[in-house]
Amino acid sequence: MYLFSNLLGGIGVFLLGMTLMANSLKSLAGDALRRILSRFTGGMPSAILSGAGITALVQSSSATTLTTIGFVSAGLLSFPQAVGVIFGSNLGTTSTGWLVSLIGFKLNISLIALPLVGLGVLLNSFSRGKYSHLGTAIAGFGLVFIGIDILREGMAGINIDPEIFPGAGIWHRLILVLIGAVMTFVMQSSSAAVVTTLAALHSGAIVLEQAAALVIGQNVGTTITAALASIGGSVPARRTALSHIMFNLITGIAAFLILPGFISVLPYVSMVTGSTDPAISLAAFHTMFNLFGVIMLVPVVGPFINLVVRLIPEKDIILTRHLDPSVAEIAPIAVEAVRRTLLDITLVVLKTAASLLGQETDYHVLTGQLDKANSALLKTRSFLGTVRSDSSSLTERQRHLSALHAIDHLDRLTKALREFQCIDNIDKSERLNKIFNILLETINDTISGLKNGDTENVLESLKNASITMADFRRAGRSTILYATAKGEISPQASLAEIGAMIWLDRLGYHIWRIVFHLADKGTDDNTIPRDF
Repeated sequence: MYLFSNLLGGIGVFLLGMTLMANSLKSLAGDALRRILSRFTGGMPSAILSGAGITALVQSSSATTLTTIGFVSAGLLSFPQAVGVIFGSNLGTTSTGWLVSLIGFKLNISLIALPLVGLGVLLNSFSRGKYSHLGTAIAGFGLVFIGIDILREGMAGINIDPEIFPGAGIWHRLILVLIGAVMTFVMQSSSAAVVTTLAALHSGAIVLEQAAALVIGQNVGTTITAALASIGGSVPARRTALSHIMFNLITGIAAFLILPGFISVLPYVSMVTGSTDPAISLAAFHTMFNLFGVIMLVPVVGPFINLVVRLIPEKDIILTRHLDPSVAEIAPIAVEAVRRTLLDITLVVLKTAASLLGQETDYHVLTGQLDKANSALLKTRSFLGTVRSDSSSLTERQRHLSALHAIDHLDRLTKALREFQCIDNIDKSERLNKIFNILLETINDTISGLKNGDTENVLESLKNASITMADFRRAGRSTILYATAKGEISPQASLAEIGAMIWLDRLGYHIWRIVFHLADKGTDDNTIPRDF
């Protein structure tokens, strides 16, 4: 019973340390993680290196995979980039085996790990913001090694004859692969399963061939986490999860086939290297077959991606597809997901405005488009309400405020566009036609600019157009009121024309402010005052 509690406790402490370290490192990275991913995941090689580096840092391929799924859903990574990160994460996760075999089993835990936990807790308790997250990461790192030490002691006390486990036959190896997959599923961490296997191998409870078969299963079993995370998710999220599953299955089959050859050449490798430690041999095997998988699939990554796209086709584009719950806890990433969602909503609203002003579609269809935008806006506002930005980061807070400003202006714009009656008065006045033509041309230019990502020129054009429309409206209002007082225009016609003029100015103003805030130009709303 004592040995069982040691094993269970060791796994628990290890998983706790991994969770604390992974979550705090993601929070600590914050906006830097968003910039790193966008900068270093441009091509397939850099995406693979990024995935391997991040996974080696957080010591969890599941954390990297789940983060990647969230980032793809948030629109921060394209699907091909995500595939590269997934390939790299499988390489990075093998660093756990090297860490344990080279250091974990040879380290005096009490000299390093316990002080790390103490330092981390103190830093977390007496600091705020990023330093608090750093403290949690340090404590988590210490707990990882304490968990390894408890596992090592627990395994050392177990006297098991390796012969009771399945032998060297193909069916016996297959049973061990299945056991390895179940271990990962139960622990919800391939790293924890691999560490447990290494501890068993180090204590002599199992032999190298058995441990290698278990590791193959554990490598495949980690896809279960990705599969569960993608259920009900966006199309990019499900594609990313399927890519992870396919890569690990293909790699697992290849590893299963080459396992007998690896075992047969191992004595010769040991003679050359002078190393007889089976734990190091297992870590080398884990790295080798994942590297082999990357080398095998990178040359055919194009057809690989096309196959996944065909298996999970894009149907209707959902405006809120970027708002994945998995990124809500990482404020900078969540705010960026909101910004991209608001850009999509803005395009829908602008197209609706262009149709309304051009009188191309009936009001029933336009109302449906506005309802669609309003529904997405409501979900976006609700999602943003769950996000908590770091008050110590000025940039992070400003981006959050910009998103709130953009939501407010979008809400006002959609309400203004429902005032369909204003369009009927435009043809009756030359003054209104001037503002109308400026607005319609600006809206069409804005739609093209946002599609092409050219926000700089669009923003300047919108600002100039809004200022011009405001000048026309002020001068026109005075002229209309003067003509009404002279009896040249009826009071009813005067009110209708002024109302239409203000309506057009409102549309132009809100469009300008929406694009201003979505272009990350700050939160300063020191603009020309309006009468609305």
